[in-house]
Amino acid sequence: MPEWTVDDSTELYNVEGWGQGLFGINQDGHLVVRPPRHPEREVDLYELVQDIQSRGVQLPLLVRLSDVLRARIDALAGAFHKAIATHEYDGVYRGVYPVKVNQQRHLVEEIVHFSRPHHMGLECGSKPELLVVLAELDDPRALIICNGYKDTEFLELALLARKLGRNVVIVIEQLEEVHEILRLAKELDVEPIVGVRSKLATRGVGRWSTSAGDRAKFGLTVAEMLELVEILRRHDRLGILRLLHFHIGSQISSIKAIERALMEGARTYCELTRLGAPMGTLDLGGGVGVDYDGSQTRYHSSVNYDLDMYADVVVRTVKAACISADIPEPTLVTECGRAMVAHSSMLIVPVVGVTRMHPPDQPRSPAAAEHPAVHRLYGIYRSIDRRDPMQAYQEAQALKGEALQRFNAGLSSLEERARIDELFWQVCRRLHRVLMDEGSMPDELRAIQHELADIYFCNFSVFQSAPDSWAIDQLFPVMPLHRLTEEPKRRAVLTDLTCDSDGKIDKFIDARDVKSVLEVHEVKEGEPYYLGLFLIGAYQEILGDLHNLFGDTNAVHVSSSSGPRGYRIRHLVEGDTVQEVLSFVQYERDHLMAKLRGALELAYEEDRLTVAEGKLLLQRYDRAMRSYTYVN
Repeated sequence: MPEWTVDDSTELYNVEGWGQGLFGINQDGHLVVRPPRHPEREVDLYELVQDIQSRGVQLPLLVRLSDVLRARIDALAGAFHKAIATHEYDGVYRGVYPVKVNQQRHLVEEIVHFSRPHHMGLECGSKPELLVVLAELDDPRALIICNGYKDTEFLELALLARKLGRNVVIVIEQLEEVHEILRLAKELDVEPIVGVRSKLATRGVGRWSTSAGDRAKFGLTVAEMLELVEILRRHDRLGILRLLHFHIGSQISSIKAIERALMEGARTYCELTRLGAPMGTLDLGGGVGVDYDGSQTRYHSSVNYDLDMYADVVVRTVKAACISADIPEPTLVTECGRAMVAHSSMLIVPVVGVTRMHPPDQPRSPAAAEHPAVHRLYGIYRSIDRRDPMQAYQEAQALKGEALQRFNAGLSSLEERARIDELFWQVCRRLHRVLMDEGSMPDELRAIQHELADIYFCNFSVFQSAPDSWAIDQLFPVMPLHRLTEEPKRRAVLTDLTCDSDGKIDKFIDARDVKSVLEVHEVKEGEPYYLGLFLIGAYQEILGDLHNLFGDTNAVHVSSSSGPRGYRIRHLVEGDTVQEVLSFVQYERDHLMAKLRGALELAYEEDRLTVAEGKLLLQRYDRAMRSYTYVN
């Protein structure tokens, strides 16, 4: 059999598909990050883990890859610059990053820094987010887009920020907002710039298709937009309407759905211009998807287009509509947060335990006194090569079912039931191996693979670090960081540390389909085994919850460098301690310590505990309070 190679691992885990050229495997069999600006400065992720741990930082570890973030921002802006040049488009591109996708401070600061050459701005949808963007963004050519529900305080801040030199656009999403904006603008003596969000009839595809249409949460209908124009005209303020915004969903997998929405959006923009609004900016919203599984299809975890194709469709469609209506071509704005940041974060988790679900392949011969069902199952096992696989499987299932009935009726022992269960799974394991060798697996037998899989216990919480994996069955690439010159001969599902049966990952990306097991290596005693969970930069951090009170993980920001390591750690953000997560649910350290001391005094009085033992318990309790929430 040929030796396993790096190319085999690259193909198995589809690194080139989801990695977009940003990830690869080196000759040592380690996964690496390859910064596009300096491809020679590979960041070896396995060596990074060793380095980080040597500094006393525990796993699990969230790694934010600054070079990857910059590359994605440059790729998005570059795609539009290229399309604008190709189609001789008269407008410019001004993307914005919606901070709701990931509001972490160091990340937002890096986005602002990397976006400055492209004059890309920020989008906010709440008062706290507005406070962030007003402080962080100081480029007068970059847009601040204000979406969402807005109270008077929100509107006052947004209007006053224009006097600060911020390029703020307030998007009207409910008709009554316009009256408050006009009142406050007059009171504050501010010239506002407003936009309007349209409820497009055209919908996207996938889980978030209901973001558009008449029942969409935000936006104005066609009739309401006409009413808005009349209100502004009556107040002689039609000149403040400068932007049209629409949004048709998130993770849109089909470029055709995007093109259909663009046609309607561009026509609506042209009509608002015809009605006398100066306009000038068309905000296409978000929705640009990420190819999580690398299949380049319309599957919900993939997309059938890339950034170049998306930008080309946008520019071409909007230009055609404007030429037809004989109006100037607008500034183009996107809110593609997922496409900007998903690739830039990954989670590194160690495997802390392994459960073998079923016994070894070779069963022992049954003794003469054992139940006839044991002999029949053993015979099925021995004759699998000569039998119809489905028939063998069904007979084995029937024997297992009969054994359970006998056990429940009190007609057999626990030992007999265990022996039959063991033989049943040995039959299944051999069936699976034979069918895999033949390259033909009936659908009815595919479930065997999942049932036979090992369980790899990993030091993390799905609910904290990859909540979409649990909530909406989002697929994320998962693979080992090292030993990629070895063939991974084990098949496993991954479980986290929570005491919840849903705290697992049992769906994995595949170039052709979704698979129920992950190919992994045998964990060697005394040696660490690290897995990486990739493309989690969008939404996962901010959506994560405190199931079982596992808090935020430790995080590092890493960028490539010309130094001997090939990388530099820019920021280290410590994860939550036990004391911090307890405070989130209103448990304070002093209160808990006081209750524990009261229990200790009672134990001393009843002579159940010595003072020395009580002192040790208090020390351990206090130390646990200050420790990381994950397994050490």
